[in-house]
Amino acid sequence: MLTAKENLLECIHGGNPDRFVNQYEFVKLLMNPSGLHSPRPKRGEPDCKNAWGVTYSFPVNVPAGFPVHTPDKVVIQDIEQWQKYVHAPSLDFSNEEWDMFKAQYDAVDTTKALKAAFVAPGLFEQCHHLGEIVNTLQNLIEYPDEMHDLIKYLTEYELRLAELICDKLHPDTLFHHDDWGGQKTTFMSPAMFEEFFVEPYKEIYGYYHDHGVDIVIHHSDSYAATLVPAMIEMGIDIWQGCFSTNNLPELIKKYGGKISFMGGIENCLVDYEGWNREDIRKVVDKTLAECGNKYFIPCIAQGGPGSVFKGVYATLGEEIDAYNCEHFNLKKEDIEAARLPEVIMF
Repeated sequence: MLTAKENLLECIHGGNPDRFVNQYEFVKLLMNPSGLHSPRPKRGEPDCKNAWGVTYSFPVNVPAGFPVHTPDKVVIQDIEQWQKYVHAPSLDFSNEEWDMFKAQYDAVDTTKALKAAFVAPGLFEQCHHLGEIVNTLQNLIEYPDEMHDLIKYLTEYELRLAELICDKLHPDTLFHHDDWGGQKTTFMSPAMFEEFFVEPYKEIYGYYHDHGVDIVIHHSDSYAATLVPAMIEMGIDIWQGCFSTNNLPELIKKYGGKISFMGGIENCLVDYEGWNREDIRKVVDKTLAECGNKYFIPCIAQGGPGSVFKGVYATLGEEIDAYNCEHFNLKKEDIEAARLPEVIMF
C-alpha cells in the first residue's frame, strides 16, 4: 500500500493512486517565527492586535479568526496615504527561534507526509484586513495606482519571508491562504484579478518553486472556477477549499493534469449544530463518486484540519476511510499505518 504522501503524488500527477487521499493526511502544516511576534486570538479569547496593527476576533462559532473593522480599528484610514498607516513587521528573528521551528520540520517522517510552510494571510486578504473589504474592492476601481503600490509592498514582504523560510526551514511544500470568492462567485472579475494579483503571485510562487518547494497548495474556500486558469499561470499545484458550487467534476475533467482540487465538502454541508454521521456519509459518498480519485482530494473546505463543531473533521476522515475500504478492498488498519497521526488545528 502507498503511504499517504505517495498516494497524494500519484493522485496529483495522474498516476495510480490506490485509494482516495483523505483530507490533510498527506501534509504537516508548519509555522515560522513570524507568528511568535504577531499575536492572534484563539477561539473564544479576547480580541487582539497583530504586528501589522490589525485587530482580530475569534468567536466560538466560526472556523477561524477575522479582522475587526469598526471605524476606529481600520488600519488604512486613507488609501491615498496608505504608506502612513501600513508598516510591515520586522523579519529579523533570532537563530534560536529559527532552530526551534527547524526542529519541527526535521521531525516529520517524509516517507509519509510533506513538510508544508504555512503562510497566511495572502495578498488580497492582507489588503482588506488592513483596509476593510468593501473599501478595498472600491479602491481597486477608484485608486488602482495606490492599490498596485500597496500590493507591491506586500509582495516584497512575502518574498523576504519566502527567502527566509526556504533558506532556514527547507519545506518541500507551501500552504498559502488567500480567499478570492464567496459561495457562488468571486470577489472580482477575472480581468481585475489578472490586473492586480496574477503577476505578484507568479513572483511569490515562482520563488518557492525555484528554491526547493515542489508543491504549492493555495487555500481559497470559495467559488473560484473562473480563476482556475490564473491559478495555473501562478504556479498553484493544488487548489484547496474549492466548494462543490464550482462543478468540480467539470473542472477536474478540463484542468486535471495542470492543477488538482482539494475540497468539495464545504462546512455548511456537514459542520453544523446537530450534525450526524449518516448525513456526513451521504456527502462523502456523493462527492467521491462524482469526482474520482485522480486530481481530486476530498476534504473539508476550511483552510486546515479541523471543524467548527467538535468531531466533524474526524468523522469525515473515518467515512472517507470507510469508502476506501469498501471500494478499494483495503483494511482500515493498513490505511492508518500509511499515514502520520494527525493534529487537529481548528
